Amino acid sequence: MFEHENRQIQTQIESILAKHNIPVQPFKWSWIPFSGHWGISTSFFANASQELKDRRGGNVRQRAVEISQLIASALKLPDEFDKVEAVNGYLNIYYDSAVFARRVTDEVISCGEGFGSQKPTGKKVMVEYSQPNTHKAFHVGHLRNMVLGSTVCELLEFSGKHVVRANYIGDIGLHVIKWLWNYLKFHQGESPPEEGKTKWMGALYAEAAKKIDEHPEYESEVRNLFKRWDEKEKEVVSLWKKTRQWSLEAFDEVYDLLGIKFDKIYYESEVEEPGKEIVDRLIEEGFAKDERPEGAVIVDLDEILGTQEKFRVLVILRSDGTSLYPTKDLPLAIMKFSDFDLERSIYVIDVRQSLYMQQIYKLLELMGYAWAENCYHLAYEIVNLPGNVTIASREGTVVLLEDLLSEANKRAYKIAEEKNSGLSDELKNDIAQKVAIGAIKYSLLSRDNTKVITFDWEAAMNVNGQAAPYIQYAAVRANSILRKVQFSLPKSRVIDYKLTNTIS
Repeated sequence: MFEHENRQIQTQIESILAKHNIPVQPFKWSWIPFSGHWGISTSFFANASQELKDRRGGNVRQRAVEISQLIASALKLPDEFDKVEAVNGYLNIYYDSAVFARRVTDEVISCGEGFGSQKPTGKKVMVEYSQPNTHKAFHVGHLRNMVLGSTVCELLEFSGKHVVRANYIGDIGLHVIKWLWNYLKFHQGESPPEEGKTKWMGALYAEAAKKIDEHPEYESEVRNLFKRWDEKEKEVVSLWKKTRQWSLEAFDEVYDLLGIKFDKIYYESEVEEPGKEIVDRLIEEGFAKDERPEGAVIVDLDEILGTQEKFRVLVILRSDGTSLYPTKDLPLAIMKFSDFDLERSIYVIDVRQSLYMQQIYKLLELMGYAWAENCYHLAYEIVNLPGNVTIASREGTVVLLEDLLSEANKRAYKIAEEKNSGLSDELKNDIAQKVAIGAIKYSLLSRDNTKVITFDWEAAMNVNGQAAPYIQYAAVRANSILRKVQFSLPKSRVIDYKLTNTIS
């Protein structure tokens, strides 16, 4: 909005300085606090210091005052500026508020909903978010990831980026094997209910974890089932595919409800074998140490880089040859940049994985992938329950997403009924759903992503404070007023009144 005029002023100042043989120094403009005027300010102490240094002596402050006064008297202000003043070595230049206010309103009217957005750059940015594990339930902790990732995508698109929304689903691993073991041993033949699929599957996972903790002798059965899976035994793979689909269908219901979408979905199962091939390559090239069968396959990053306690040791394959997260994250990163020619890859992942993400990026860099420096970890903190209880799927200490949405809907319906009881039930239900989802999203976005959140029903559903229901209600009331007065956007007009930072 002000760049062109700023350059005009700066060019003039440089010309005046040169004319009087005063050293030209880089300009550091700062905004003048708004008080009815917008303005910018700069100082000439650096110019005075350099000049007196060349002349070997003098009072820097006094000379800065003289230079600022010289510039103020010689400067020819364009029409867009209102006044200029020299104050104690500083130059303050004020815009004509009426000119720029009109320019701003004209641009807003012209751009409509697109005001503030940038033209497409053509550069692709992938944002990987959500990343649920099949055979587990969605809970509030997952929701923070989804809401943060989706919002970042919208902001990037608004800034002109070509955004690729990606989801990386954990459809294999020890948690799946534990679930399958519990299903085969205690629930064989059962099917999830039509409603509450993720809740049912999450309950079976928590049950499996509890039984294995209470009966250590079950661990050998789980390990045996993992081996059967790893060898791709037909019966195990068939059950896995069937039960995985139950989870995927439940995930889609949640995504549709929350208005969350994806352009590309990756699965852990599709990158496991490529990951094992990478492990073999790392061993051959000397990056990895194969300590099997007594130990695992590791990469001692600090030893390779000559650092101490910075990147530490990354375990990339278990001693029994089964995969770990790094086994799959390495080929996944390679696949992303190969599939989409990305400018940047953003991972929305729990802050507790910060060291791990640094290890993955550094290993990719050592493997020769220059784009590794364009991988970015967007960390977020955990969501706790009241009483500072950390959410954990295996312990069942969760607020399940479907329970959360159900409770939020009940509370929002009550609000809709209190505000306008004459509405039909169908309309009240529709309003309740919008208010409920808005309340949940806002409660997660209104806190810095690096801050721990303690989920609070009352704060999330507050209709009289800093919460979505209050904001939504205010917006509805404002729109109602505009409709009553048949408001429409005005045409361009001269701003013929004074702007002020005070409210009368």
